[in-house]
Amino acid sequence: MGLDMYAYATKEPIEEAVDFSEPENTEDVHYWRKHPNLHGWMEQLYRERGGDSPDFNLDRLRLTDADLDALEAAVRGSELPQTEGFFFGQSDGSERDDDLEFIRKARAAMADGKTVFYIAWW
Repeated sequence: MGLDMYAYATKEPIEEAVDFSEPENTEDVHYWRKHPNLHGWMEQLYRERGGDSPDFNLDRLRLTDADLDALEAAVRGSELPQTEGFFFGQSDGSERDDDLEFIRKARAAMADGKTVFYIAWW
């Protein structure tokens, strides 16, 4: 068990910012294992967008270009929030290049007209 985190892309339009049904056709964009600080950043965004799931587990969050800009700034500035959880593991800063690779892939998917979203399972 542990924190498994995923980003997917779809060509199906997603209007809701959070808590939408899973699109029928998705493609993998990125996967992380036990990177709680990134999950904490995503959870903060989820809550800002009106998400109210008590544990932010299996809840979907649509990402925008502006979100990727903000995430890139947080990653480059080592400003992801310190986040802890029972099965979460620990972020140690070595994830930086992988996070930037995700941002690159997500931007490419968006440039191709796809919607990118985040979901985690723990």
